[in-house]
Amino acid sequence: MILGIDLGGTNIRVGQIVNGTIIKKISTPSPSDQSLDDSLNYIKSLISRMMTSEVKGIGIGVPSVLDVEKGIVYNVANIPSWREVHLKHILENTFHVPVCINNDSNCFTLGEKNYGAGKMFKNVIGITLGTGVGAGIIIDNKLYGGSNTGAGEIGCLPYLEYNFEHYCGSGFFASYHQTTGKEAAEKARRGDQVAIGIWNDFGGHIGQLIQAVLYTYDPEAIIFGGGIADAFPLFYEKMKESIESFPYPETLQKIQIITSQNKDIGLLGAAALIINENHYNQLICS
Repeated sequence: MILGIDLGGTNIRVGQIVNGTIIKKISTPSPSDQSLDDSLNYIKSLISRMMTSEVKGIGIGVPSVLDVEKGIVYNVANIPSWREVHLKHILENTFHVPVCINNDSNCFTLGEKNYGAGKMFKNVIGITLGTGVGAGIIIDNKLYGGSNTGAGEIGCLPYLEYNFEHYCGSGFFASYHQTTGKEAAEKARRGDQVAIGIWNDFGGHIGQLIQAVLYTYDPEAIIFGGGIADAFPLFYEKMKESIESFPYPETLQKIQIITSQNKDIGLLGAAALIINENHYNQLICS
């Protein structure tokens, strides 16, 4: 049994995972406003609730850059007190099992590669669309994170007046249309023309994001996840139109653009940090 943990900006989810199946899961609000000590104690208490003698390791996805080998996380999104946390050392000393930590978008993509829509591909980009826009990279069946797990931060690439995250994350709906993605989706599904126009606009930006991914990584597949990806049918057509200007038609004929079908794939990917440690040389656990 492995514990997979998704340390999200809104919720923390912890799952007991056996052979790629989640047998038990808890979800609680993230300790975004707590001190470093209080938040660490809070997370330890959640892990304690799920620990059994059968747990052989803990894998954690964190929304930050980090030192994978040492398990140090830096400047965790939405938890201001986590500026430099030696999380691997802290948790291994507490629970006495191996701990592996990686960026949450990397965990999403690793989960898709091992257990989801990415199984059949050697080269995959997983893109998470939510408050932020992140990505994980699989090259020749191996997770690539760069020196600080910062590879794949495609949301930070300059685009128009700001960057891709500004136009492809949840801020797009608030900044330009004074609404939320959820509200816009509900209205669009009821046939509201204004809301449909919002999603058409959004799809155009997503198409440009895909072009940036095609230029930089040329993957076999792009897998979208995150809350906004639930509205994929609402922006698919304009996204497709937007990528038609890509200059290499052979690439467009081959690329597979799909959405995640498993809401817990990030937990499975976090567990895979432990399970696959011998197969991914970027994931070093002592």
